[in-house]
Amino acid sequence: MYWLAEVCVKRPVFALMLITAFVVAGVVAFPQLGVDRFPNLDLPQIFIRTTYVGAAAEEVESEVSSILEDAVATVAGIDELRSISADGRSFVIITVQLDRDIDAAIQDVRDAVASVVNRLPPGIDPPIIQKQDLDSSPIMTLAVSGPRSPRELFVLADRYVKNVIESSRGVGQVQIAGAADRAIQVDIDADRLAAYGISILQVRDALARQNAEVPGGRMNEGQRERSLRTLGRVAQSSAFPDLVVATVGDTAIRLGDLGQASDATKEVRTLARLNGTPAVVLQVQRQSGQNTVAVIDGIKETLPRCEALLPNDVHVEIIQDQSRYIVEALHEIERHLVSGSILACLTVLLFMRSWRSTIIASVAIPASIIATFAFMKWFGFTLNNVTMLALVLMVGVVIDDAIVVLENVFHCIEEKGMEPAEAAVKGTKEIGLAVLATTLSLVIVFLPVSFLSSVTGRLLFEFGVTATVAILISMLISFSLTPMMCSKLLHAAPKDGSAKDAAAPKSRRGLYLLVENAYLWLLAIALRFRWAVLVVVVLVIASNIPLSQWVRRDYVPLNVDESEFEVRAEARPGASLTAMRETIDRAEAILSSVEGVETVLASVGTGGYGDVNRAQIYIRLIDSQYRTFSLGRLWQGLLAGDPKAAFRGNFSQRDKMGEIRKKLGTLDDVRVSVRNLTSLRQGAPVDIDFAITGPDADQLLEFSEKLRKKAETIPGIVDVYSTLQIDNPELLASIDRERAAALGVEVREIAETLQVAVGGDDRVSRYLDRSAGDAYDVELRLVGMDRNDVPSISQLYVRTNPTARTNTTEQAAVTTEENGSPSLTRIDNVVNFEFSKAASRIDRLSRSRMVSVRANVAAGYALADRTEAVKQAAEEIGMPTGFSGQALGGGRELERTITDFGWTFLMSFVFMYIVLAAQYENMIYPLIILLSLPLAVPFGLLSLYWGGETLNLYSALGILVLFGVVKKAAILQVDHTNALRAEGLERHEAIMRANRDRLRPILMTTLSFVAGLLPLLIATGPGAEERRSIAVLAAGGQTLSLVLTLIAIPVLYTFFDDLATLPKRLMQKNVG
Repeated sequence: MYWLAEVCVKRPVFALMLITAFVVAGVVAFPQLGVDRFPNLDLPQIFIRTTYVGAAAEEVESEVSSILEDAVATVAGIDELRSISADGRSFVIITVQLDRDIDAAIQDVRDAVASVVNRLPPGIDPPIIQKQDLDSSPIMTLAVSGPRSPRELFVLADRYVKNVIESSRGVGQVQIAGAADRAIQVDIDADRLAAYGISILQVRDALARQNAEVPGGRMNEGQRERSLRTLGRVAQSSAFPDLVVATVGDTAIRLGDLGQASDATKEVRTLARLNGTPAVVLQVQRQSGQNTVAVIDGIKETLPRCEALLPNDVHVEIIQDQSRYIVEALHEIERHLVSGSILACLTVLLFMRSWRSTIIASVAIPASIIATFAFMKWFGFTLNNVTMLALVLMVGVVIDDAIVVLENVFHCIEEKGMEPAEAAVKGTKEIGLAVLATTLSLVIVFLPVSFLSSVTGRLLFEFGVTATVAILISMLISFSLTPMMCSKLLHAAPKDGSAKDAAAPKSRRGLYLLVENAYLWLLAIALRFRWAVLVVVVLVIASNIPLSQWVRRDYVPLNVDESEFEVRAEARPGASLTAMRETIDRAEAILSSVEGVETVLASVGTGGYGDVNRAQIYIRLIDSQYRTFSLGRLWQGLLAGDPKAAFRGNFSQRDKMGEIRKKLGTLDDVRVSVRNLTSLRQGAPVDIDFAITGPDADQLLEFSEKLRKKAETIPGIVDVYSTLQIDNPELLASIDRERAAALGVEVREIAETLQVAVGGDDRVSRYLDRSAGDAYDVELRLVGMDRNDVPSISQLYVRTNPTARTNTTEQAAVTTEENGSPSLTRIDNVVNFEFSKAASRIDRLSRSRMVSVRANVAAGYALADRTEAVKQAAEEIGMPTGFSGQALGGGRELERTITDFGWTFLMSFVFMYIVLAAQYENMIYPLIILLSLPLAVPFGLLSLYWGGETLNLYSALGILVLFGVVKKAAILQVDHTNALRAEGLERHEAIMRANRDRLRPILMTTLSFVAGLLPLLIATGPGAEERRSIAVLAAGGQTLSLVLTLIAIPVLYTFFDDLATLPKRLMQKNVG
């Protein structure tokens, strides 16, 4: 690369056009980059969702989940197989290995499920198979509210909002929650059924027969054909009561004689309220690969049209908007780029005292960052939280190469008296090897992050590649544009010989001269007492072990303040919608009294399994810029004459979450969980998910209850609950099989009768409303009062099969109808009812029953140590024989990430050694450089501790950034020392002179790096907590370790140099 500097100095237009080409490509690519919250990655999970209406958890487990598990267990590449069986729902969750193609795995799963569909219960909805990725999360949530009934709101939302926004480009799916669709409700009175001696299954069959439209085929009329249609559908909803169900004698029994048919809605099992007002919620998902911000902007453009179509008293409001965070994060990036560039340039000006030098260095930042956009477009990356973080971190890194080259060229002009053109070439060539070594080793540090084997690795793939591209471009600039600009903008030193005077050059006078003299004095003492320095170095390196245990560890920061979070409230199993409405009333009253709460959206039965005993409450606080200290608020306060305004009324999201958790904890018989809404999740929506598997269900329940109670006493653990609860009320229908056989009553007939009567048949037939141009379901069930009354259910009739009778003496219990009508018997002749309790959900892991003890982490604590505390609690209780426990979700991903990062650090060390050894043609000197890395890490960990941050996914990246910057200083020291010794200087003199020459570029690169991170340290915008942890570790570690590394590297150089020459000295001694 050294030849490039000479070419660019001789051909300045070529150098300018070379970099301009990259910049223009970046400018063109930037508007075309997609904008997202996270990279568009496929999480290696496949979900099989199956609905089995009316079935209890145990039935779902045996009839659905276990069958599907057995079918998919043989699919290749499965890493984990889980299932969740709840009332009416089955979830089979397949985690595939990362090296398995997810689309091929989905096809294999579909084939496996298709082979057992015929073994599933008849009438069950077909299983839905889909892969889970971050695209499945809603990018936008709208609410339609007003003083209307839920049915009216649903119709308005469906016709005038959903249909309009679905036409917007990029919208994938719009789901409506909080209300029910229109339906014909047929409610049958149990007493009337009994009086007429009719089975409810007869009513169902009659409805299906009497409301049908079957094509009759075609009539050939010679020259044309005519279609035959049978107009068998009910024309008006009011005509349903007139349908004939059965005939007794000469009397027709109509539907109106048995109950009532009304044009209403499906059974309402959902509830949604916005700030206490009934609402309908629309959740919008984008199409895969679409630009999130563009999709949301397109939706926003359609909203005025929606408002115009809606009645004046009904409004549509944006509740959740992912683009708000993304756009603000982009603005944060822009502010960081500008402020970081300015601070880095001021650093150059401070040291070089030359505005020309400042311009030369400042060009490297925008040129490198903008050119990186072109490669991001080429690789198919988006502007997201990960790539943004990489670009912000690179602000302080990409300028380093330009500073090092600039400083050395400046040194050649100022102290060696060279002409600018000559100095540009020779100065670049002199420092070129060191720049190349630092750049390649930086690439080696960042690139392995792209290939981590865990899900985290997939998430950080774009981080590693983006950082690598920016670093390589900065090296190209330092070898082309920087020397060219130095040759044109820098002036030659005065020819009166002052450049070579004993007096220090102009840029080395003043405060810098004092710093330099103090450093050289300290270095001379360290070299004299080098054994003492070696002891300090060993102690500092050894401190990595206790400090790594001392600092709290998280998967991602839990103190993220994005002004929105969620509350999950779960009542006891069996709670009705009426009871949940009362619970929501009390919760809303409490939340309305909490200062700082701006929006409350409560919904029941819309998430998870659709159970009505579960509520989700979305809470939005006032924006963080109005409740956290910032320089902007302080300045506004000063202008208004009220400087204390920036400190008044401040609070964090974490504070409000704790306050709300405490207040909602007073609700009776309700379990409350409070958690961040937009944190990066793995698995269940909790912080801690500790799973216990074992062969015995009773022991599982007993052990999990003990662990749950013990976990509640552990400090820092809140919202504790167990997934296995035997408190779901149920009514068991025990069949007297001998009597049923004697009467000719089949078990399936009994089961279907109870299912239709109590659970209902939600699609007996379809009603076509020609005026609305749409068809709606016709639903059949007992009237609500009878559905909940055992005596009413007991008097229902079931049909008998005369050919199946085994005992003719039971004829008295059978009612035989005339005219070929079926014979019937009351259901209580063959069924006994009893009350009981059962599990509300049953979990399985690897086809064994499992129970999870789940919890969240309180403020001031971290995920790793609280997970470990739960594990220790399980060990103290004593795990039964054959049982095992493990952390799932974020806890397991944290363990994997720590392991992966450990291997990444190790591989970075190995490859950095290989590159440095190959470049310096020496096996010893690379070890000196690499020893600077463990010297800096303890100071980074101390910075995390003092700053109240945790060691997490982001701060672990800070260690890699720290590696790159600290190692760069060591390379400059060792490389120049070797060069001076090659010129014939004695070792001590070479060390003193080399470190004196390289002190300024090391200080400049360090301060410019810290200056680039300064905006991250003081930021308060969305996601600032995530970025702050990496800045605290990198900036703190670099700053605090600077003096030690400046002293320790020269001292270690002497020891390793002695070690390298030891064989030679021993040989000379033996010869002598």
